[in-house]
Amino acid sequence: MKAPFYEDIILAGFGGQGIMFIGKLLIHSAMKEGRDVTWIPSYGPEMRGGTANCTVVISDEAIGSPVITSPHSLIVMNNPSLDAFEPRLKEGGVLVMNSSLITHKAKRKNISVIGVPANEIASEIGDKRVANMVMLGAYVGHTKTVSKEKILEGLRGLLGEEKRKLFEVNKKAFEKGMEFGKV
Repeated sequence: MKAPFYEDIILAGFGGQGIMFIGKLLIHSAMKEGRDVTWIPSYGPEMRGGTANCTVVISDEAIGSPVITSPHSLIVMNNPSLDAFEPRLKEGGVLVMNSSLITHKAKRKNISVIGVPANEIASEIGDKRVANMVMLGAYVGHTKTVSKEKILEGLRGLLGEEKRKLFEVNKKAFEKGMEFGKV
């Protein structure tokens, strides 16, 4: 018998980098696949420009606790986030890091590291604000936690009608990121 699916992730960066948005997108997409989810945001006192992170749990079964001490996966956008959360990552876990802004290498050798030049890719696409979607794409491309189709469906829903014009650039960023994450 196959074990039930369970994944927990910490997403972290500076406020304003879209960490909370991709965390919400991940849970909305997983819900569309019929999974149970939790999402807990955490902001530094400064908000925009300060620290921001969220924890996401996705499971086929009821989630006993949304608290994550040792995540399976980590998506980090900057040096302080790497320094704060890398030690907590489970052995054999997946670290997706923004190599555009992170100036040093991961210290651990017992994890999988995916370096993604998210800011450069976002600039090439034409909108530096979509670096977060590049990172999410790399994570999903590597882990297959949720399907591309459900991410795009969730993206449409979260953007809504008033931000519909942002769908294509976000989709393109996500797809570019998926190329980095594929194994």
